[in-house]
Amino acid sequence: MAPLKSLEKEYPIIDSNFQSFCASHAIFSVEDFLLHDLDALIAFADNNRTCSHTLKQGIDQLLSIIDSQQPPLLNGLQLLEDANLNKHILPTGFEGIDALLGGGLYEGQLTELVGPSSSGKTQACLLSASTVAKQKSSVIYLDTSNSFSPQHIAHLVGLSSGYVFDKQDDHRPLQEVMDRIICYSVFDLYQMFDVLHQLKINLKSQIFQSDRHVRLLIIDSISSLITPILGGNGPQGHAMMISAGILLKELAHEHNLAVLVTNHVVGGEGGTSKPALGESWKSVPHVRLLLSHDCGSNVCNISILKHPSMASGRAASCIMCSFDEQCR
Repeated sequence: MAPLKSLEKEYPIIDSNFQSFCASHAIFSVEDFLLHDLDALIAFADNNRTCSHTLKQGIDQLLSIIDSQQPPLLNGLQLLEDANLNKHILPTGFEGIDALLGGGLYEGQLTELVGPSSSGKTQACLLSASTVAKQKSSVIYLDTSNSFSPQHIAHLVGLSSGYVFDKQDDHRPLQEVMDRIICYSVFDLYQMFDVLHQLKINLKSQIFQSDRHVRLLIIDSISSLITPILGGNGPQGHAMMISAGILLKELAHEHNLAVLVTNHVVGGEGGTSKPALGESWKSVPHVRLLLSHDCGSNVCNISILKHPSMASGRAASCIMCSFDEQCR
């Protein structure tokens, strides 16, 4: 769902006057509108003597847009056909993850990597990005903590090619991979919404060329964007978190993307650690994997915390790349 300003061209009733009215109530996007008390908003529109009718028309238009964006109901057979025809598996190149998940990340699903610092989450993201890009598909990478490393990507591409790039090498394979990884620096949830809304528009308008089809969306890390808005007792931060999860799952399902996000851990009862973002977020990912890494070892342990068709507790291990100064 989009910023109100982007709707004006297609829906003239959502003009600058209506946008100003909404802005006076801290409504700048469709998400903000959904979070607002509709009855109160209509009452404010009624009290506007000069353009009450027009304002209420704008409110009705927004409600119609929201209704039109609800996904159609599909029966079990249609869902199975969609999965078989349109939802493929993307290898990550991370042996433990690919072995554990039966090949890699599933298009149409949101996969979450959970783990403490230095557990390999960022390395798994970078490796997944380079692996998918080498298959001539595009990757959207949202970097929230300056952890994206083009040098690490070059190292990973060099490993898979059997050599390390230097000034005398033919850099075309590396250039092609890097050209297909579209990285955004995103430092708050509002920026993330802007990027994802634009991505949704681009995917619907088929702006990407056939040889640059976007198949993977990575957010490293989603928790660093959501945690700051969860403070206090108000419901808005929680509602925005759920809206973010819904938008990511919509993108995954409607456009056959694999979505990969990372999440940190926090202290739980009895001194044990648990995924951040709480119980409400727990229901958002289709797949949740726990990564752990002994700093004295280059072995990464991966276990399933949640999966729609596999038992929790299944585990695998793999050797992490030696280029680990960027691993997080």
